[in-house]
Amino acid sequence: MKAISRSLRVILSLLLCVVAPLAAHAHVGSKDVFETVNAGAYNLYVTIRPPNVIPGVATIEVRSSGATVSSIRITPLPITGEASKHPPKSDPMTRSAGDPAFFTGSLWLMASGSWEVRFEIAGEGGTQTASVPVPAVALSTLKMQRGLGIALGVLGLFLVVSMAGIVAAAVRDARLEPGVVPSPDRRRRAVVATACSLLFMSLLLWGGATWWNAEAASYSLDVYRPLQVDPVLSGNVLDLKVRAFHPDSQRRGRSNNDFLPDHGHLMHLYSIREPEMDAVFHLHPELAGAGDFRISLPAMPAGDYTLYGDVVHASGFPETLVSQIVVPDNMPGGRLGPDDAAAYPQPLSRGQLGDSYKLPDGYVMVWDRPSGLTANTGYSFRFRLLDADGKPAADMQPYMGMAGHAAFVKTDGTVFAHTHPEGSAAMAALMLANGRDGSGATAHEGMSMDMPMDMGKHSEPVSSSVEFPYGFPSPGRYRIFVQMKHGTTVETGTFDASIQ
Repeated sequence: MKAISRSLRVILSLLLCVVAPLAAHAHVGSKDVFETVNAGAYNLYVTIRPPNVIPGVATIEVRSSGATVSSIRITPLPITGEASKHPPKSDPMTRSAGDPAFFTGSLWLMASGSWEVRFEIAGEGGTQTASVPVPAVALSTLKMQRGLGIALGVLGLFLVVSMAGIVAAAVRDARLEPGVVPSPDRRRRAVVATACSLLFMSLLLWGGATWWNAEAASYSLDVYRPLQVDPVLSGNVLDLKVRAFHPDSQRRGRSNNDFLPDHGHLMHLYSIREPEMDAVFHLHPELAGAGDFRISLPAMPAGDYTLYGDVVHASGFPETLVSQIVVPDNMPGGRLGPDDAAAYPQPLSRGQLGDSYKLPDGYVMVWDRPSGLTANTGYSFRFRLLDADGKPAADMQPYMGMAGHAAFVKTDGTVFAHTHPEGSAAMAALMLANGRDGSGATAHEGMSMDMPMDMGKHSEPVSSSVEFPYGFPSPGRYRIFVQMKHGTTVETGTFDASIQ
């Protein structure tokens, strides 16, 4: 029975690899990390491209500004746990010969989980240290190239036949004097030995294939699967029931009740009406019970909505939980919460939105769009909020501790990324990665996750412009939702981009 149970688990895991939804760790379909790092006099634009398989190599690029940087060393280490206290030896990044402000490097990430890349920067501004969190998970299994598989198969067949020939020759001719013809009995024994050797090697090949398949099935269990969400809509009350992930290995499990507040909320929920993307809501459900996020929805146009819920686990591992609901006609709705936002842009079918978006109160949000947007390229996207007279808005306020929030969404639903002015990393994870005490342990106890590290009490005025570091992961059409706040009003500007 145990063998049958194991076989069923293996088969089920392989099926899950085939039918599992698009990986949604941190951001849906957008695994790369784009982050701006301010370390003393140094300003770094960091791009980290995690591997698709674990263990695997993450590639890292850094563009520096501010004080001149002479060298950067990088170290990978888990954000939490005993291993976080014992970092390995750091590796130097390579400075570009043609561009002294550009550095490249690579690091092995040896296990799935919440990692950080620690940067040790040296130069005119002295020595500084900063860390960028990186969610590392296996997103796929590598398949052997067809040509290589055929070549190895032919070579293996040649070795098996050759080994059988060696055995036959040894049995038939090994003890004969030179020039003596083998007897019929020796020939028969040679045939039997050949058959036995072929059977033996077939058993070896079968055993090797069985071991390989078992290892592959075990590895497939490490391929990331997002937590599943069961949405239940009663009237206008939405319950998002998050199921914990309990695989056969504790190290692969994820809780549905260990979430950290990120910008003051345990979940940031984007609700986008499909397929026209002509209604979007940025909402904040509250935890009503273990794994049960609940919110009274505001008035929403009827239709099919895709829900993207951003959460951060206690380890610093971020996830975007994806589900769908159908909002019926005339659903009763409440008011938006103080941090909630809504927008009703024109449908996708009416054409592409431009660089200027007129808001309901007469304000205008403007995108300083770069020319020739391409996939897999890091940008710093700048947006400006103008008042009704076309002047920079003068009554700016922080929106959940930041100058703004943005969501980059591919129109086919394969990409969703909720980002901030510092970058695409979750603020709670960023604070864990940079909140270490002298022993190297992360400072969990007493550490507030509600506000960003550098915003403080917002004694400095908030600018009417905001920049978001991000890179589109694939070509296609995207819709961008940007939230900024003036006075008590949260504005949502909407823009379209076609990526080559």
